[in-house]
Amino acid sequence: MSKLYCLMGKSASGKDTFYKDLMAEKRLALKTVVSYTTRPPREGEKDGAEYHFVSRERLDELEKAGKVIERRDYTTVHGTWTYFTVDDGQIDPDGQQDMLIIGTLESFARLRERFGKTHVIPIYIHVEDGERLERALARERRQEHPRYAEMCRRFLADEKDFSQENLKKCEITEIYENNNYENCLKQIIRNIEAHR
Repeated sequence: MSKLYCLMGKSASGKDTFYKDLMAEKRLALKTVVSYTTRPPREGEKDGAEYHFVSRERLDELEKAGKVIERRDYTTVHGTWTYFTVDDGQIDPDGQQDMLIIGTLESFARLRERFGKTHVIPIYIHVEDGERLERALARERRQEHPRYAEMCRRFLADEKDFSQENLKKCEITEIYENNNYENCLKQIIRNIEAHR
């Protein structure tokens, strides 16, 4: 039975970088699972890479077809953005290849409910809040149309979403401290290999 590794962390914790490096690690041979969102892509993001960027109409079609495994709606300063996982064949619990997805505690909990604790494994990345805020601001400044208000909303929402109470409820006991990227990446790789 394959494993689905769910990579999580607050905004600007380095999830996208870890995701790319873990996918590039040949000895892990992970298969990508790309989530869906109705939010617009950030500068440099490509459809089908970071997310499948879809319209609300497409989300409605997928829900009517019973294909949405889990969804999260966020009220942003730019309107409601939905992030969701689709049963589109990407997740194969009976397959031979382990998979990697970026998610939240909520999506992790729903995926684990559907596929089981032995199949869905958490990888929770933590970065000190001051450092995260600096990273988020630097990332937003690089955008053609920075969304500072949304960056602040998301930063504050993460405090609630990733509270100690919620981590405990989801049985997240191992936390990967991203204060030295290379060491943190090596630790994650070692633990993925240990699960095989």
